[in-house]
Amino acid sequence: MSGVLVQNMSFKAGQTLTLTGVPSADSTNFAINIGHSAEDIALHMNPRFDAHGDQRTIVCNSFQGGNWCEEHREGNFSFNQNEEFQMKITFTNEEFLVTLPDGSQIHFPNRQGAEKYKYMHFEGEVRIQGIEIK
Repeated sequence: MSGVLVQNMSFKAGQTLTLTGVPSADSTNFAINIGHSAEDIALHMNPRFDAHGDQRTIVCNSFQGGNWCEEHREGNFSFNQNEEFQMKITFTNEEFLVTLPDGSQIHFPNRQGAEKYKYMHFEGEVRIQGIEIK
């Protein structure tokens, strides 16, 4: 497993996770995974510059019981290759609220309904520069 892995850092409902990063100059896509483990992901967020048949699209999903669930696609794409971004993620028992770099938001269901997650994995063609939970 490559990328940045954060475990046992508690991310609780009502808190805000702020991420700062820079996609590489030739990035095709990267992913942000939040959940309980690699096999139990509540939020998989995959900004795709040009990958898996998608261009400038954000795909969100969750992974439970060995299977991917129903994808949520967002056309509002505010990431640029080789340009720093900052985004925020907060969640409740009902949903994840992702605030993108341009201030637009994605509402994605918290399908597991958990109040705390302790697994975060950032992978793909991105350099994560900052992770802050408040």
